[in-house]
Amino acid sequence: MTSDAVEPAVEQVVRQPVDPPRVPAGDPTLQRLQRAIGGLATAAVQRMDERLEWYRELDPESRSWVGLIAQAGIAAFVSWYRRPGDALQITEEVFGAAPRELTRSISLQQTLELLRTVVDVVEERASLHAAPGAQQAVRESVLRFSREVAFAAATIYARAAESRGAWDARLEALVVDALVRAEADDALLSRAAALGWAEADRVAVLVGMAPRGQVENTVDDIRRLAQRLGTDALVGVQGGRIIVVLGRSDDPLLVAPKLAERLGPGPVVTGPVVGGLAEASRSARAALSGLVAARARPHSPRPVAADDLLPERLLAGDAIARRALVDRGYRPLAEADAALLETMSGFLEHGGAIEATARALFVHPNTVRYRLRRVADVTGWDPMDARDAFVLQLAIAAGRLADPLDHG
Repeated sequence: MTSDAVEPAVEQVVRQPVDPPRVPAGDPTLQRLQRAIGGLATAAVQRMDERLEWYRELDPESRSWVGLIAQAGIAAFVSWYRRPGDALQITEEVFGAAPRELTRSISLQQTLELLRTVVDVVEERASLHAAPGAQQAVRESVLRFSREVAFAAATIYARAAESRGAWDARLEALVVDALVRAEADDALLSRAAALGWAEADRVAVLVGMAPRGQVENTVDDIRRLAQRLGTDALVGVQGGRIIVVLGRSDDPLLVAPKLAERLGPGPVVTGPVVGGLAEASRSARAALSGLVAARARPHSPRPVAADDLLPERLLAGDAIARRALVDRGYRPLAEADAALLETMSGFLEHGGAIEATARALFVHPNTVRYRLRRVADVTGWDPMDARDAFVLQLAIAAGRLADPLDHG
């Protein structure tokens, strides 16, 4: 036979899997292990009770399920010991006895501690039941089997985490949507708590556009970043917008600039800080209105406060912004010294020229300057600043339109 003919034959032999032979039903070691299943399970539970504090703190029902897992695992090992070449169905054989809800009571780390304890007991005692000369084979079988069980446990917890993640994402979207629609009730607050929201004294909403690509990745990134920054966050996606509800004991908007970096191009708007999740809809409405109005102020900061877009929001038809401008810009002037409103109106009509305003009002220019400083003190907007003067101009116009007509 030539070398060309030998090489394929050798390769075929090398690649041919060799399954371990089945252990006959009458094998002494197998019979002893089958009789010892109950005793091994009892010993494993006792060892867990001695070593694992978290096991002792479980409620009776969960302890019972853990005991069933231990017994099922030992029984599955004995069954597999007889047929070592068969495919292992570890998930069904070992963990199928317990409900999926058990993954909420026991963490993956605790499950691995449980498995380690069971394996230690089986490794120590199973060899005592082995027939002469079979002790080493039993130990090796235990180690191989424990590895497969550990991988199975990790798979179960990964699937449970994926399932919970998908459910939490849907629940979070519903919570954010309800907050935007001002439907915050006790049930909604309970759902938010189930998502890990800690009742915060101060809440604000941030809104921006979603970046291109996987929006889910952006949402996860925002959640993680908010958590690192010490802020609770509920994140929802509505069309192309991302809405972030922020909660923090001090100012939740402190983290807004960092979160804005994770959003897509375009304006990012923050609503005002309110006194809790139940009031978040007020912040959300302002932020969403600001997102629409920000197109009229393309060079606004990122993020920009919705209250800094009151004129643009008014022009976009936001009644809340109109009321805010009237209450903050017009009413204080109308209710203060009448000369303040007169001076501010004259200043605007004369293009911000102090000298021309003074001549029109028949006062000294310094009197105009003094009154303008008083306008800034009363309203918070400085007439000498071009942007603030624009805000005051719209506030005065809106206020005059809101006043009832005086027919004499």
